[in-house]
Amino acid sequence: MDIFQAPTTPPSDDELTRWRQATALLDYGHATIQSLIARRGWMQLGEYERIGAVYQFVRDDIAFGYNASDDLPASTVLADGIGQCNTKGTLLMALLRAVGVACRFHGFTIDKALQKGAITGIAYQLAPRSIIHSWVEVWSADQWIRLEGFILDRPYLQALQRRFVGHQGAFCGYGAATPNLQCPPVDWEGTDTFIQRDGINHDFGLFDSPDDFYAQHGVNLSGLKRWLYVYVIRHWMNRNVAHIREKL
Repeated sequence: MDIFQAPTTPPSDDELTRWRQATALLDYGHATIQSLIARRGWMQLGEYERIGAVYQFVRDDIAFGYNASDDLPASTVLADGIGQCNTKGTLLMALLRAVGVACRFHGFTIDKALQKGAITGIAYQLAPRSIIHSWVEVWSADQWIRLEGFILDRPYLQALQRRFVGHQGAFCGYGAATPNLQCPPVDWEGTDTFIQRDGINHDFGLFDSPDDFYAQHGVNLSGLKRWLYVYVIRHWMNRNVAHIREKL
């Protein structure tokens, strides 16, 4: 049995209402988010197409990269134009709720080995062994669908696929942990999407929002390590990711 399988019990109307609400982090009332939705015309689409359009925007228009913190509001992630699992997940949740789609947060940790290559040198040494991770679960077509494949933007993933074109079997590194790097399930087709799932080493369970999760479990770094990460190390990391995207 899939230990991460979302339960099939239909949510109540009250739960669906709760899972469409804005929060401090899911700040979809922000002018920049509302402007994006209007420009893209997402509200004129059917639900399946609406989810797909939002998902693809977060996956590919928000490049894989490292923000100042995990617990940033969606509007800040949108302004940054980059993100990783947790920050892109916050933006995805905010956009989904903004267009009327119920969704919730599933928290985990992942082994830092899957980040090796994307994170190198002292940055990798300073990273905790288990890194806070999350995916988004969306209620659509009377089922919960797990979305994690939005983390790596298409150009970055394609660069990895070219670099490791001869790799056979499971792949772990450069921000991916997947059984098949050449054909990972990352496209919206109304089913689960994954790109880092095979690196998960602890399950925190379900939360209504990222706000609730971070209030209980905090973020990945604190103290001096956090200061070094925010002001120095993440900039090295983002330059390395950009180099991988452009050169591999």
